Formats: sequence, structure tokens, C-alpha cells
Amino acid sequence: MLVFLVRRVLTMIPTLFLISIVCFVLIKLQPGDYITQFLDDPRIGPETIAAITRQLGLDQPAYVQYLKWLGGVVTEGDFGFSFLNNRPVASLIYERLGWTVAVAGLTIVFSWLIAIPLGIYTALNRYGWAANIANFIGYIGLATPDFLVALLLISLTLNMGGTNVGGLFSPQYIDQPWSLAKFWDMLGHLWIPLIAIGLEGVAGLMRQMRANLLDVLNQDYVRTARSKGLRERTVIWRHAVRNAINPLITTAGLSLPQLISGTIIVSIILNLPTIGPFLYDSLLNKDQYVVMTLLMFSSLLLMVGNLLADLALAWTDPRIRFE
Repeated sequence: MLVFLVRRVLTMIPTLFLISIVCFVLIKLQPGDYITQFLDDPRIGPETIAAITRQLGLDQPAYVQYLKWLGGVVTEGDFGFSFLNNRPVASLIYERLGWTVAVAGLTIVFSWLIAIPLGIYTALNRYGWAANIANFIGYIGLATPDFLVALLLISLTLNMGGTNVGGLFSPQYIDQPWSLAKFWDMLGHLWIPLIAIGLEGVAGLMRQMRANLLDVLNQDYVRTARSKGLRERTVIWRHAVRNAINPLITTAGLSLPQLISGTIIVSIILNLPTIGPFLYDSLLNKDQYVVMTLLMFSSLLLMVGNLLADLALAWTDPRIRFE
């Protein structure tokens, strides 16, 4: 297992290098750059534009810009400066990273805690009215865009007289130190993004768990376990559920970058202090080093998520450990 872990970690290094080249090429292929927005401004003369271009290093060839950025990352951990904010990219991301990880982690936990029991229940009670309602809600969750769910929840909250919409805190608590009142205020705001972002995940995981469990229940080893006289609860939880949940572990590893880059619209609508809106603004303004760093960070999360999923699979399934 240790050899496998070391091999996977070492494989990440050339993979990230190749991804960085592809990302930089794609960024440079888009029309215009950060300076383009100043060309139509009559208040900014050609000399000023030329000075800004030299200051940002955009007058240099593309490969020189890439090698300087890569050299700073490798030697000093410097991801460059943001053109738009004139601040180090690392500090800008760090300011938003904590809340991004918190919201993403809580969303994953929320999705799994709701979806797995519902998937098991709907598989074991296929013809019950409660299972039919859960399946119908699953269809709605898959068909409804997350930003529309966010708008509906905001409208519902406002119509019911609530005010805890948008952001994670009320205005009076934003710059205040942590207290019990601030914590309860955060919980009052947090339920909307959890439902809006996690509903689609709940619906998808529930249906996958249901399909996997229905398939496993027809396997020979399940019938053998029942023929030995084992209790039905033991057959379900020790044999059927344990094997049906394995494919979902891989899905969990793929969900990490999606929760950061795939929920941009919801984060903008709800005014969440996460990386999603920051990536959107950087793309609009062609802030190339911010975009590069965020894309690399998303790729790293994908690889780390896959690695953690493989380790979790090896922990839950002894057959994988022996291989």
C-alpha cells in the first residue's frame, strides 16, 4: 500500500506539469488579454498602455511568461500577482479557501448522509409510497438547475418573512469575532447553499445507490448468505450494502473539484465568499495567473480526490488490498 501511495504521488508531478501547459495554452488562445479592456478608454494613452504592458510582463513571449510563472511556483511557491487586484495570487486564494473547503465539505457530508439511506430504503421498498415519493424528489433534483433551486429558496424565505438570505452572515456579524450568536447566524444562512448545491448530489447518489443495491441483491453470494440462515439485516448490511457502496466511493473523489468550479452561478447568486465567483471574475478580466493557479488547484483536487477514493476502496474492499 505504501508503494502504491508513493507511486501515485510521484505520478501527480508530471501530470500537473502537463496540465499547466495545456491551461496556459488555452488561456493564451482566447482573444485579447488583460490590456485589451484599456484600449477603448480615451483617458488612457498609448504610452500608459505600453507601460502597463511592460510592468505586467505581457510584452514578453508567451513561453517566457509561462517559464517565469512556473519557476516562481517551483522555487519559491510564488503563484504570481493578480493583474486585477495587484496582490499575490496565493493570498487572494487563501482568503477564500477556508470557506470554500467548509461549504464543499459540508455539502458532501450532507449529500451522503441523506442519499445513502434513501437509496437503501428505496431499493428495499421498491413499491412503497414513501419510496415513490423519494424517487420523484430524485427526478426533480436531477432535472432542476442548482441556481434555480437557490432562487426558489431565497424567494420562499423572503415570502415567509425571513431575512437570512445571501452570504454566510448578517451584516452586523461579518467583521465581528466568533461568538455563539454569530455561529447561530451562520447556521441560519448556511442551509440555503447546502440544499441548493447538494440537492443534485443527493438525487444522483440516491439513484446510484438504489441501482447498485438492486443489482447486488440478485447476486449469488447474497442468496448463499440467506440460504445459510443469516439474519436479513446481516445479509443486507454486511454483504449487499458493503458491495453496493463501493462504486460510489469513486464518485466522491470526483466531486471535490466540481463543488469549487461547478457551483459558480450559485455562489454568485448567494454571495458566498468562495473561490467560484473569484474564478469567474478572473476569467472575465483575463487575469491569467489567477486563472492558471485556480485551474491547477482544481486539477490537484481531482487527483487527490481520486487517490483518497482509491485508498477508501482498498480499506472497504479487502479484494482490492490483496491485488
